[in-house]
Amino acid sequence: METTARAQSAGRIMVALDFASAAEAETLIQELRGIPCYIKVGMQLFYAAGPHFVARLKDEGYNVFLDVKMHDIPNTVKGGSESVTRLGVDMFNIHAAGGIKMMEGALEGVDKALGGGATKRPQVIAVTQLTSTSQMMLNEEIGIAGRVEDAVVRYARLARQAGLQGVVASPLEVSAVKEACGADFITVTPGIRPAGAALGDQSRVMTPAEAFAAGTDYVVIGRPITAAPDPRQALEQILDSLEIR
Repeated sequence: METTARAQSAGRIMVALDFASAAEAETLIQELRGIPCYIKVGMQLFYAAGPHFVARLKDEGYNVFLDVKMHDIPNTVKGGSESVTRLGVDMFNIHAAGGIKMMEGALEGVDKALGGGATKRPQVIAVTQLTSTSQMMLNEEIGIAGRVEDAVVRYARLARQAGLQGVVASPLEVSAVKEACGADFITVTPGIRPAGAALGDQSRVMTPAEAFAAGTDYVVIGRPITAAPDPRQALEQILDSLEIR
């Protein structure tokens, strides 16, 4: 791929900084310096390092997906959304299971922050079903009947109705979500494992190339990069495997 195409590909790969401290995350950032990937900050790191670390990433020029999966009463989610919008994140998520009013509350929080001086409107996306959710878990533990794909599409439609920009879903459901909600409805897909990588705690997975071929907009990759002996080489090899059109 040409340099420009490679940079565009890197911008669609969200590297998950699932670390317990800012120091560990900073080490990885230094190793990946110069690769314009998207950065995902999850609950563990955000709770440990706080908003200052997000601001640090933004100062470095990274796009940041704040993966805190808000799920509470509408007014509380509205307040949380206002706070993270003020951080300048590019994307954050909430649980579609909280319902339409809660999702609308998140957008109200974004608008309130923008009216109060925040300068960037983040994309707000909804979690449908976690990629660790198997068919058995969905039916017998969570108590939702039917197929995982049907549950994912139902939540995606609710998110679209509420005005959200997209959803988090496994790569196996991308085509169904796009068919139900439109090609412009963003899909962010965890459960991505390069060829030969261990599955870990994921149940519904694809390789990066397969996920992009299925039509996803962004892939989230954590341990295959962050736990690799050479994280930079691991990310470069993933980029080598892609031919995103």
